[in-house]
Amino acid sequence: MKQKADHRLTRRRTSLACGLLFVTYFVVPVESDPDPTRLGLRIALTLLILGVVARLVTGQVRRQIVAATHARAAPPVTHLVLALIAGLLAFALADYVIARLAPAQFVNLETRVDALYFALATLTTIGYGDVHANGQFARVLVCAQMVFSIGVIATGFSLVVKRLTARV
Repeated sequence: MKQKADHRLTRRRTSLACGLLFVTYFVVPVESDPDPTRLGLRIALTLLILGVVARLVTGQVRRQIVAATHARAAPPVTHLVLALIAGLLAFALADYVIARLAPAQFVNLETRVDALYFALATLTTIGYGDVHANGQFARVLVCAQMVFSIGVIATGFSLVVKRLTARV
């Protein structure tokens, strides 16, 4: 009985954390700044946050893989799910920031929903083509996003699916 209650509490906390990640994504300020120093700092901070999130996601995936290959108790899958969502949102936010600062870098990326849609289409390798990178800087960012998506996020989602189907 206690285990069910703990499981429900974990699911509620994970849902709340996911909700907070999405709220943060939609409310974080990204207006352009005419001061080149502040603009450079904001770009650097965005890239730093992207790097930190990439490291967190990579660490969670690595822990899951090590646990699976060494028959150890795996860390909670909720941590991995949160890290994967954070990774997706970090790339979406980076895409949006670049599109706001240099509109010619992306075609048809005008809103945060567009950026989330594009990041998810890139993650799932669907790539409809309606939103796409046009400039060199955006293409470099999207290349990093694709490598990260294929190498880390796809592995992470695969682990989540395996863990969830193993419970059933």
